[in-house]
Amino acid sequence: MKHDMKNEIRLSFVVIAKDEEVMIGDCLKSIEWADEVLVIDHGSVDKTVEIAKKCGARVVSLPREEKFNYARPRNEGLKEVKGEWIFYVDADERVTGNLRKELLQIANSQSTMDYSWYAVPRLNVILGKEMKHGGWWPDYVKRLYRKSALKKWRGDLHEEPEVVGEMGKLKNPLRHEKHEDLHGMLEKTNKWSEIEGDLMYKAGHPKMNVPRFVTAMWREFWYRMVRKMAFLDGKEGIIMALYQVYSRFISYAKLWEMQMKGEKNE
Repeated sequence: MKHDMKNEIRLSFVVIAKDEEVMIGDCLKSIEWADEVLVIDHGSVDKTVEIAKKCGARVVSLPREEKFNYARPRNEGLKEVKGEWIFYVDADERVTGNLRKELLQIANSQSTMDYSWYAVPRLNVILGKEMKHGGWWPDYVKRLYRKSALKKWRGDLHEEPEVVGEMGKLKNPLRHEKHEDLHGMLEKTNKWSEIEGDLMYKAGHPKMNVPRFVTAMWREFWYRMVRKMAFLDGKEGIIMALYQVYSRFISYAKLWEMQMKGEKNE
């Protein structure tokens, strides 16, 4: 890891990982130039930790949990890193050369900044295709923070930061290599939909009925296929648009199941 301004740690990366031996090596290679790289490992049982240490990263291990809390590892990273700026990255993401230059320019700037945090456009590579339609681009994600401005993360599934100051937007993309095949995507959807259904249930979502199912599916189809023209990404775009409709359906179906069980227990 490299830094040059009086040995100060200007830019730290926090990598969130769990059983990522296939992907984490390339991720860490794309940020090997950073001042500090911290891997927050969620109880991996493969070679994730071994690979991370070989790449020179510092590893903080958390206990393995079946119900993953997405805010927890981010808060752990905030507590552990030493850099003035923090960039959060997942194991299946890659920092491109142009993004590197932009991040270094911000981190090494001594002038007063207009922004204390930034969203970065993410280029999603799904089923081997760089997605430019269907709502997949530019897919801004909030990743770069001045440490003093980031207070904490909250939320079990869709984690959100509590930050002081204005948010800017980076110009250069973060590359997201979604390596799953359809089988792997189905397994992940089954887990995520359970959490989403539970969150909606606890929030008191109205009882699911036929009109609510139909309108929810139609809204997703309209957004992906019509408004965002997923078909322009070819067969991969069509597959992913319809898959998002299916994924939304499963979340609502699990919500319905929870509502039915709740009525029986009353």
